[in-house]
Amino acid sequence: MADKKISVNAKSRRLMIRETTTSYLFLAPFLVFFVMFVIYPMFMCVYTSFFDATMGREDIFVGFGNYKTLFNDPVFWVALKNTLIIVLVSVPVTCAFSLWVASVIAKMPVAATSAFRCIFYLPVVTGSVAVTMVWKWMYNNYYGIFNYLGKDVFGILEQNINWLGDSKYALGCIILILLTTSVGQPIVLYVSA
Repeated sequence: MADKKISVNAKSRRLMIRETTTSYLFLAPFLVFFVMFVIYPMFMCVYTSFFDATMGREDIFVGFGNYKTLFNDPVFWVALKNTLIIVLVSVPVTCAFSLWVASVIAKMPVAATSAFRCIFYLPVVTGSVAVTMVWKWMYNNYYGIFNYLGKDVFGILEQNINWLGDSKYALGCIILILLTTSVGQPIVLYVSA
């Protein structure tokens, strides 16, 4: 009886080792890619930040000098503030809007649900150049659709607005672009859940 127990344990141990080895072999291509194209560049980015690196000459170690320059640059603080605003606005709005749309279209017939999932997912799979060109046209300060609708159709604008060139509107316009290009995937995930 003890011999049978030992042989069963040995077989299960060998099976577990074989399954573990197989799983790591399946993961190996991804892990190699991840280390080469994510981990190594991140390490090199941090390492290079301590040098004055210019092409054509030897790198000069400056320690935290680059960081001192960065933290004394007012443009950095404006960029950091704008990034925080974009993240704090777009992430919750994207989650809430995606959840609302998913809850509405999940109750529809299957064909309608599939159609709406495709419609909302389309900006995700559309090329970024095409999406950029469409938004550039919509925000154009001479013949863009937002100025046309606001001035000529609804009459709420007195004159055309330079949407992306005016600091009062640019951040909101960028957040709107991010929302339209990022709601598709959460909608598909919420509907499938």
